[in-house]
Amino acid sequence: MSRSTSTTVAPRQNTMLGVGAAALVGSALEWYDFYLYGTAAALVFNRIIFVSTNPTVATLAAFATFALGYFIRPLGGLIFGRMGDVFGRKRVLIVTLLIMGGATLLMAVIPTYAQAGAWSPILLILLRLIQGIGAGAEFGGAAIFAVENANPRRRGLHGAWPSSGVYLGLLLASAVFSVVTLLPEKEFLAWGWRLPFAASIFVIVIALIIRMRLSESPVFIELQTSEKPPASPVKEVFAREKKGMLLLVLAQTPQNVVSSINLAFVTAFIVGNLKLSNSVGPLATTMGTAVTMLVLPLFGLLSDKIGRRPVIIAGMAFSALFAFPYFWLIEGGHAPVPITIAIILSLGIGIGAMFGPQAAYFAELFTGGARFTGLAFARELAGALTAGTTPLIAVALVAAAGGATWLVSLFIILACLIGIVAVVLGGETRGRRMSALTVPELKGSTGSFSK
Repeated sequence: MSRSTSTTVAPRQNTMLGVGAAALVGSALEWYDFYLYGTAAALVFNRIIFVSTNPTVATLAAFATFALGYFIRPLGGLIFGRMGDVFGRKRVLIVTLLIMGGATLLMAVIPTYAQAGAWSPILLILLRLIQGIGAGAEFGGAAIFAVENANPRRRGLHGAWPSSGVYLGLLLASAVFSVVTLLPEKEFLAWGWRLPFAASIFVIVIALIIRMRLSESPVFIELQTSEKPPASPVKEVFAREKKGMLLLVLAQTPQNVVSSINLAFVTAFIVGNLKLSNSVGPLATTMGTAVTMLVLPLFGLLSDKIGRRPVIIAGMAFSALFAFPYFWLIEGGHAPVPITIAIILSLGIGIGAMFGPQAAYFAELFTGGARFTGLAFARELAGALTAGTTPLIAVALVAAAGGATWLVSLFIILACLIGIVAVVLGGETRGRRMSALTVPELKGSTGSFSK
């Protein structure tokens, strides 16, 4: 009884400014953490923690732990997704923030292999697993919270804030890493790389303050007060909403592949294959992420006007067509300017169109009582299958092609074709009723533009 009384006023308390800030900052922390690890895997961990006389083996070992963080995320999505459907979106968003932020802070003080021997990679792997479990429901929860609070005709726009938060986190991480890579190599490897991990404390505090001030999602409140939600969201989503989860996994694949190429693989490729400075990759990524962060809400807004499906398909088609020109620019002249242009175009247009409408699109795939579970688990499953493995696959493909990148380009094209087919067959979702409790009711409400 007290629960209903305390949450009655929640819809009036939450403003879209507060909701947007909560989604933006939380997602920023998640991907600040994850991009720091990806960059450190390419530039640091393969030299001071995963020590090997063969540089390729060391890089593969470092990227393997990068992938490990993705492999554990579906478990986090399942655990915290269920909690979000049963106990509320807000509570879970606070817990996940503390878990993933705490793991990142501890990475700042992890000993090197020279200091602790085998304990060094063991501790790093353990922290990576904890970080991944916490991050497993962060984007899904932030996306759902933003979309469920939004005007039904502006879900694409407001749902883009957690997506922009992803690239704000990437921007902050790449900018900070760009600075510390300017240190002399000895200082960078000794202590400089630790500073970006320690700096995450500022984002944690800001995000926590913002989220603590918010009330619960009005859609969750409606589900709790009007009709009884599913007794087991996990059982519900696996029994009746498997098609929605499959569509999400396939639609997520192109974005995961293209993002991981840009944000993890290319940095290592620039240093290891092109023999350019450590700072070139992070600086180019900083420019690309800044542009992407700004255009994501525009693509989200466009999806409110013309539908989710055409915008997302356009991003996939562009990424497929740009797969070969992308590496022509990266490798042409071994210069920072064409590398930066390639990353800006790939992220700003391809990822922008795929990712901008994603929060609204994915949230509209699931019923209200199982939305958090379905979205968080399926999205993180896609990440485990494709985002975490893409850097490893790309390194192997370049090695198989004798240092050439044409196999990586074909890999990108294949991923985009899979996504296009899935989204075409999946149908439009714009305007579905978020409080729908059955799949027929959900699909039947397409275009209704109601809560």
